[in-house]
Amino acid sequence: MAGGQERILRGRIRSVQATKKITRAMELIAASRIVKAQQRVAAAVPYSEKITEVVKHLSEGGAVSQSPFLQGRSEVKTTCYVAITADRGLCGGYNAGVLRATEGEVRKDVAAGKSYLIVPVGRKAEGYLRFRGYNISQPFAGFSDNPMHTDAVAIGKFVVDKFLAGEVDRVELVYTRFVSAGRQEVVRRPLVPLGGDLVKAEADEHGAASGDYEYEPDPTAILDTLLPRYVEARV
Repeated sequence: MAGGQERILRGRIRSVQATKKITRAMELIAASRIVKAQQRVAAAVPYSEKITEVVKHLSEGGAVSQSPFLQGRSEVKTTCYVAITADRGLCGGYNAGVLRATEGEVRKDVAAGKSYLIVPVGRKAEGYLRFRGYNISQPFAGFSDNPMHTDAVAIGKFVVDKFLAGEVDRVELVYTRFVSAGRQEVVRRPLVPLGGDLVKAEADEHGAASGDYEYEPDPTAILDTLLPRYVEARV
């Protein structure tokens, strides 16, 4: 073997070995981060389950609210899709699945002669959708590595304000639900309006127990106060 060719092969071997070390380091960092993320999600679950349970009990207890959060539109002309992705890549189909699902829904709306609006969450969604000329609104990004409750509140308030102002008739979340480290699934989930059947289904999914309660003040006043918090918890 010629000396020059041998040097090229040795260089390639060193390059592959260096890539292997970098990849292994990235794997260890990712494993550490995913554990922390799972712990944070687990810590937030009790609040989400309890507020869902209380809203269900209020509905069953006779609360009759005229809150716009519960009032659906007679005709849905414009749907707002909140596409939740990450700020960075190298995460398999995490981003791609959400973007494909969002595009699919938008195509259906356009084919049916309806309007749409996409609220991109994460730089991957913003860059992808903006480059392809989709109708996007204010983006939210820069926090996917360490999302906080305040981020969810900001997103929820933005889309709910558009719903209350009549700019959109329905809001849906499109995101990736974590099942295991090797399996995730794309989910489309209604955000507003919140129908009674939807609230009950959410409570049943979380195994909320039924019971008899006395409310002070009246159930309707409590329900009207809790509904905005419930929307934030869903986000």
